[in-house]
Amino acid sequence: MSKARFITFEGVDGAGKSTGLEWFANALRERGVDLLVTREPGGTPLGEKLRELVLHESMHAETEAMLMFASRREHVEQVIRPALQRGTWVISDRFSDASFAYQGGGRGVPVAKLEQLEQWTHGDLQPDLTLLFDIPIEVARERLSNNASLDKFEREKGEFFDKVRQAYLARVARTPQRYAVIRAEKSLNEVQQQLADILAEL
Repeated sequence: MSKARFITFEGVDGAGKSTGLEWFANALRERGVDLLVTREPGGTPLGEKLRELVLHESMHAETEAMLMFASRREHVEQVIRPALQRGTWVISDRFSDASFAYQGGGRGVPVAKLEQLEQWTHGDLQPDLTLLFDIPIEVARERLSNNASLDKFEREKGEFFDKVRQAYLARVARTPQRYAVIRAEKSLNEVQQQLADILAEL
């Protein structure tokens, strides 16, 4: 595990990726890996301010997409790239796949426009591995039903999340070598075993 890796966690809201990320990060630390955990939108002081806007304010879909990539630009230059350059592994709760899924699939922003933003923002930097927590939408919605403080994305209807999920799966089909798909509807122990198997391959 000498080379610093950039690993991202993705999935629809309610898939359990944040819980999985915490387990995965702790397992890496137990193996002596120098590790930085971050998130999107956010990850920098400016990014956290943009996060509040993106998650809670109503706006045009393309405005939302551009704010996501603006936050990401700061994130890449201030946090992710410097960490990787000093040999620190980076795990991010979401990255550009989320924009293609949520703003592209969910909101309908044309993929070509998102690809332009991606190239401009971090064209030379892509994750070494993306763990996609895939889950039937009805299961994800049930998991969110007990949460009283939902953001604007979490309050979207099932049709929106079905589009998000399909956009994620389309990304996997396009470049499968970068992804590991987690069957996130399984029990916590079974999900952790899937993560352990991936960890063993690193």
